[in-house]
Formats: sequence, structure tokens, C-alpha cells
Amino acid sequence: FCRVDPYGFERPEDFDYASYEAFFSRYLVVLTRRAIKWSKLLKGNNSIQKNLKVKRYIRKGIPNEHRALIWMIVSGAQANMEQNPGYYHRLLEGEKNDKLVEAIKTDMNRTFPDNVKFRKTADPCLQHVLYNVLVAYGHHNKAVGYCQGMNFIAGYLILITKNEEESFWLLDALIGRILPDYYSPVMLGLKTDQEVLGELVKMKVPAVAELMERHGVMWTLVVSRWFICLFIDILPVETVLRIWDCLFYEGSKIIFRVALTLIKQNQAFILEATNFPDICDKFKQITKGTFVTECHSFMQKIFTDPGSLSMATINKLRETCREKLLSQG
Repeated sequence: FCRVDPYGFERPEDFDYASYEAFFSRYLVVLTRRAIKWSKLLKGNNSIQKNLKVKRYIRKGIPNEHRALIWMIVSGAQANMEQNPGYYHRLLEGEKNDKLVEAIKTDMNRTFPDNVKFRKTADPCLQHVLYNVLVAYGHHNKAVGYCQGMNFIAGYLILITKNEEESFWLLDALIGRILPDYYSPVMLGLKTDQEVLGELVKMKVPAVAELMERHGVMWTLVVSRWFICLFIDILPVETVLRIWDCLFYEGSKIIFRVALTLIKQNQAFILEATNFPDICDKFKQITKGTFVTECHSFMQKIFTDPGSLSMATINKLRETCREKLLSQG
């Protein structure tokens, strides 16, 4: 058994190798089948158009060998990179903001301590690459600068793209376009989306919403890390990557689909909670186990379980929740 997974993460002491092996041998068949289909779709010319077929393919998972390329294309990062040649390197060569650099340096050793590729002793050590990407991004988007959580997202991008400049442009796609205002200093977008999730739970899983209200549990207590880290370190790596496949193509509503599916699937379990700490604990539990490890069936569930979820609905909810937050502020 391998103590380290293919992405460099050390497996925890209590890792269930038997059920993982059982899942992975089945999943490997799926991956092989998908890889053949993707190769046909790309026909060696490395470009795709956004259409229903591509959307369907993406929902069924992008094979690892094509993942960086597809993320780059569908997120608009590729186009941005091509329109701004040399921009990334100019950012790294330019004047630096000392406070920003200091904040990023502080977080270097805290980023994936359980990943062998991010250790100081690793060769090459991905900490250097991560540092460059974050410093460049902080100077590119001064309104955001740097905030905790971005290190994990950039780290994942680096593990998948194995390319510094591509990771920078994908980070820009996520923070600048896909996630509305999650990482700005006041994090209004993030707070708004947590409230939106609360409203969606009221509509789709009312019993859980009622339980939360009765015990005075704020949504931000149980789900803020889901949103900030985009499920990194919360769900298994393969599952996170499958979620990101769809996130880059379909945008931020995917986060709501995942959150609603976790809550809906575990409704009975969550409702067993009788007090505040109990509820918080249940929310930690529901992100573990076979349901989330079986990433292929999990991804099918996120598109069926929550029912219809239009961007129009989400935008409407965002407006009302944002106004509510601003009036409280």
C-alpha cells in the first residue's frame, strides 16, 4: 500500500485502503473509457468549443492528462495568458509590496504540511513556485492582495498544471471571475454565498434549516471552509478535482450543488443532532466516508439530488442576501 497518493498527499493513519482499492479498481475502468473519449474529442489539436457535449464530458470527469489544458481553455485562462505574453514574469520582476510578501512567506510552511511535494526537502520544492504565483497574483489584483485560503487553491492548481504561469492565470480565473468576491478584504461575496446556501437549504432541505435555526448555528460556522477552500482538505482529492472540472466550466453554482447534496444525502444523520456542538460535528462527519470517496457516483448525484438550480435563482438570492448583509454592516 502506498502511504502517499499520486498527488503527493500522505494518507492518514486510519486510511481505509480496502474500500479505496475496491472503489479505485472500478473507477479505473471509468477513467480509461473517458480518456479514450477525450482523446477523440481533442483529436490532438488542443482546442474545444463550449457546447452541450463538452459540458456532458466535463461532468463525467476530465482525465488527468488533459485536465490542465481543459481547465485553461474553458475558464478563459488560456485566452488571457495568450493576450498578455510576458505579463506574469513582469509581475515577478517588478516592485514588491513588503507587507504582502511577508504575509505570503508566513503561510508557506502552513500550506499542505501533509504533502511531500511542498516540503522544504522536496526536489523540486513546490513552495518556491507557490510563493511566485501568490506574489504575482497579489500584485496583479491589488484589491485582493493575498488572503488565507488562496495558498491552498494555488497549491492545488500547481499540482495539476505543473506550470507556474498557468496556475497564475487559473487563479485569476477563479478569483477574478468564477467566485464573486470571496477573497476581498471584507469577503462580501463569501458571506453572501453562505447566506444564499442557507436560503437554498430552507427551500430544499427545510428540516435541516429548521434545526440550524433552533440551535442558533450560523451557516458560516459549518460551511465557510467549503467555500473558501473549494472543498480542499474537506473532500478526497479525486472528488475535489471532479468538482473543479465543473466549477471551471459551469461557475460558482457548482459549490451550491455540492453543498446541497452533502446536506440532503445526510439529512437523517444531521437531524440526529441535539445541540450546537453536535451539529458542528455532524457537518464534519458528512464530508467523510464512501459517499464522497466514490467521486463518479457523487458527481452524478450533485446534478440530480438538489433538483433544478438556475443561475437566475442564485443571482436573485445573492442580491437579497447581499442587501441584507450591507444593511447589517
